[in-house]
Amino acid sequence: MEERLNKLLSAMGVCSRREADRLIESGKVLVDGVPAKMGQKVRMDQTVVCRGKVVGRGEAAAGAGNGKTARRVGSGRADGTAAQDARPASLPRSMKKPRPVLLAVNKPKGVVCTASDKDKAPNIVDMIQYPVRVYYVGRLDKDSEGLVLMTNQGDLVNKIMRSGNAHEKEYQVVVDRPVTAEFLARMEKGVRLKELDRTTLPCKVRKTGDKRFSIVLTQGLNRQIRRMCEACGCHVRSLKRVRVMNICLGDLKSGEYRQVEGAEYREFMKLLEHSTNLSFRQQNAARGRDQSDGE
Repeated sequence: MEERLNKLLSAMGVCSRREADRLIESGKVLVDGVPAKMGQKVRMDQTVVCRGKVVGRGEAAAGAGNGKTARRVGSGRADGTAAQDARPASLPRSMKKPRPVLLAVNKPKGVVCTASDKDKAPNIVDMIQYPVRVYYVGRLDKDSEGLVLMTNQGDLVNKIMRSGNAHEKEYQVVVDRPVTAEFLARMEKGVRLKELDRTTLPCKVRKTGDKRFSIVLTQGLNRQIRRMCEACGCHVRSLKRVRVMNICLGDLKSGEYRQVEGAEYREFMKLLEHSTNLSFRQQNAARGRDQSDGE
């Protein structure tokens, strides 16, 4: 049985499919000691190594390409070599995903979402210390706070974050100057971001105080709200995400998390029913294949 490599890494809780594609493209995933290719499929008896760690069978091939023997976390010695009793994890006989996990986390300021941070700031994964590997859905930058969803379901990441799916994310923002009607209209219409060579999509904006407003986005460009405000002549003093789709931050304390379950989880999954986890480029490629198959 063969399975797409990015889907396999997602099913095993290593990372999301999108992150898997990035890792594959950057040469950080090996299959039987050979750098993996985009769209590659793997068999159960093949060795898969991701970022130097074995996630599949065959330790002999694990060190290929870097001259070292890859090891599982916690199974090697301090010098980085593999312990004698270390056994690489086997690919699952069934490609069934583990029990679905969806967490609502209140990220404090100063905590980062990315694993590699130049400032060595605390990481959100380390902060919650959840017993199952989970990864964030739509990161918040170090200076922002509020709701971050975390899951072990790779498909959810792209379904939520693809702007084409138009899923709402709501933020409360404080700026350094009074919020005017002109400012609200410009933000709502869409702002040209020269540094990204993009114009933001129309969004919902509402004044909530002299220097405060709420904004609902359906896209997630890098530091989007901060860039939009700067383009409109002001600077963000505080930024807090309070809602993703139907999941609200509520009274969850900073640094804490809760399970999303029951009716809330069912409604969330229903909202994702018709969402795609493919990018526009991948959708166009798929449409091209469909057309050629029909000729």
